[in-house]
Amino acid sequence: MPNSTKSLPMADTSEITRPEHIVDRLVGFGHALRDRGLPVGSDDVLTFCAAVAELSPGDPNDVYWSGRTTLVHRRDHLPVYDEVFRTYFLHVPPPKGDTPNEERPVPQGATGTLDVPDSEPGDEPGDEQPLILGLQASSVDIKREKRFAACSPEELAHLRRIMARIRLEPPTRRTRRRATDPRGPVIDIRRMARDAMRLSDSSPALHRMDRKHRARPLVLILDVSGSMADHSRNLLQFAYSMRRAAQKVEVFCFGTRLTRITAALDRRSPDDAMRLAAARVLDWDGGTRIGESLDHFIRTWGRRGLSRGATIVICSDGLDRGSPALLADSMERLQRLSHRIIWMNPLIGNNVGESPNTLGMLAAGPFIDELASGHDLASLERFATRLPDIG
Repeated sequence: MPNSTKSLPMADTSEITRPEHIVDRLVGFGHALRDRGLPVGSDDVLTFCAAVAELSPGDPNDVYWSGRTTLVHRRDHLPVYDEVFRTYFLHVPPPKGDTPNEERPVPQGATGTLDVPDSEPGDEPGDEQPLILGLQASSVDIKREKRFAACSPEELAHLRRIMARIRLEPPTRRTRRRATDPRGPVIDIRRMARDAMRLSDSSPALHRMDRKHRARPLVLILDVSGSMADHSRNLLQFAYSMRRAAQKVEVFCFGTRLTRITAALDRRSPDDAMRLAAARVLDWDGGTRIGESLDHFIRTWGRRGLSRGATIVICSDGLDRGSPALLADSMERLQRLSHRIIWMNPLIGNNVGESPNTLGMLAAGPFIDELASGHDLASLERFATRLPDIG
C-alpha cells in the first residue's frame, strides 16, 4: 500500500449508517478478491463481516486489517489484496507503475471513513472529492492545538471521533504478591530449592522474582455546569475512551448534584453512551457546587472503598457557587483517602504551571497533587501519555 504521512480529516458518515449497505459493500469486496484469483470462500466472507461488526465499519484501519486477517491466507496474496482494496473502495485503478507495498498498510496516523455509496454499479460519479486509501478529503482542518471553545460544531464532531481512538494506559500499582521476573531484585529461594531436589546432582538455575503490578483504580469527576459547556462534552468523550481502555475506571458528573454514569458508558457505540449519560445527568449546563458534590462522593462512595488507593481526576474550571470552606474540607478528606488528586482545568491553557485565581481553585489548591489542562485535543493526548507516570 502507498505510504502517506499526511493525516486526512474524516469524511461524511451519513451514508454508512445503514447496515444493509455496509454488508453489501463487504460482500462485494469478497467477490472482487475472488474474481482476482484469491481463494475466498463464503465462510471467509462471513467471518470478515463479523469482524468488521465488532470494530468500526467507518474506520479504514479496522476494515483493512479485518479483511487482511480473514480473507488472506498466503503471504504472496497480499499485493493482490492491497490492490483490490484500493481499487474497490476508491473506484479508481492504482496509478501506473505503482506497486503495492505489503509492508505499508493503511496509514496509522490517518483517521477517516470508508466510502459506502448508495449508487448502483455503472452510475456516473458525482462531484465528490477523490478518496485515497478509503479516506475522503474534507474541508475541515483538524488542529490539535485549537481550543474546544473556538471549534465549530463540525470540527468538534471530528475531534470526538479522533478522541475515541486515543490509546490510554491506566496507572499501575505494586502489589504484595510476587511473580517470576528474570530481572527481579529478589531471588526465588523456594523455586531453586524445588529444582535442586528434582535435578539431584545438577545445579539449579538462578530464579528471580519481583512484585506484581495491577491497574490502579481511576475515578473521573467531571464538571458539567454551564461554565464548562465548551468542554464538558469533550471531556465526557475522553472519559468514555478511558472507560473502554480499563474497566477499573469510575466516572461521575456534577453540577449542583453528583451523578454516577459509569454504567451508562459501558456501550460499544460512543453515541449511545453519550446519549444515555446525558439522560441520567439532570443538572447539565446548570450551576456549580463543587464542595457539596465532592462531599457527597466521599460519604456515599469514597469511604466505602471506591477512592482508597485510587487516582482521582477532577475536571473543572473551579468556578464554584458553593461554600469554599466545604470545598477545602472535602478536598482534605479526599486527599487522605486517595493515592493522588489530579485537577484538570481548561482555563489553564498552555500555562500548566499557573493555577487560575478562581475561588474554587484557591480553596482546593493545597490538596492538588498534579495540575493539568484539557482545553484542546493536544492537551488531552499529552495527559493520556503522562497518566501512567503521574497517576
